[in-house]
Amino acid sequence: MNERIIEIDGIKLCSDTFGKLNDPAILLIMGAQSSMIWWEEEFCQRLADAGRFVLRFDNRDVGRSTTYEPGQPKYTFEDMADDAVRVLDAYEIKQAHILGMSMGGMLTQMIALRHPERVITITLLATSNFASHLPPMEDKVMDFFSNIGDIDWKDESSVIKFTIDKSRILVGSKHLFNEKKIGVLAANEFARGSNMASMNNHALLAGGESYLARTSEINVPALIIHGTEDPIIPFKHGQNLAKEIPGAVLLSLEGTGHELHYDDWDLIVDSIVEHTSRSN
Repeated sequence: MNERIIEIDGIKLCSDTFGKLNDPAILLIMGAQSSMIWWEEEFCQRLADAGRFVLRFDNRDVGRSTTYEPGQPKYTFEDMADDAVRVLDAYEIKQAHILGMSMGGMLTQMIALRHPERVITITLLATSNFASHLPPMEDKVMDFFSNIGDIDWKDESSVIKFTIDKSRILVGSKHLFNEKKIGVLAANEFARGSNMASMNNHALLAGGESYLARTSEINVPALIIHGTEDPIIPFKHGQNLAKEIPGAVLLSLEGTGHELHYDDWDLIVDSIVEHTSRSN
């Protein structure tokens, strides 16, 4: 790992890179409650081996970036979108391809509208603009979060169990659930986290609505990747993005849930490389 702590505007952002700085840059933005380690190293290396300079980073309130007291996030979604640009600034990258998953995909849409001069292409993975006509998450997900009970965020085994149980709910029928791998990643996240309970602040954030209502104004090439069995952000959300964003291409992952599963990596990486090649 090439971790680097970026200190800017009174906050700290932990970043990591793969590949050569002179190659076209891809900035990866992970979803809610998840640090950058969920962009697994092998996944990042595959993109780097294809000639991309890959950057991943911890959003606020996860990993080694700045955290806030649980229940008191002192920032907005707009601030998080600007954090991504702060990372690009730190590496003196004028323009980049942006890849965002789930909440990270929402931030990617915002960046494309808020900082269009910094964006070459966007790739939106398992995300949405959350238009009012789109279906809600499945009941099994709502039931899980309603019944998880108290979690001791300072206890490693408690946090690992929560992460495994949550991840199991999100998989599609196509893939076997790899509990061992999820457990290792969860342990890594716990070891890196400075305040694990703060990850829940992501559910309390405000902002972003004015940008997500303007998805049709995005003016860069867009690749939409979405699992047909996503229980948190149903497949119709991905289909809607593909219709809303001019010229967008939809890659459907049959039988995949809300996950970046190893078995889909070949297709996803190849599609991203092709997508980002056309605009270099």
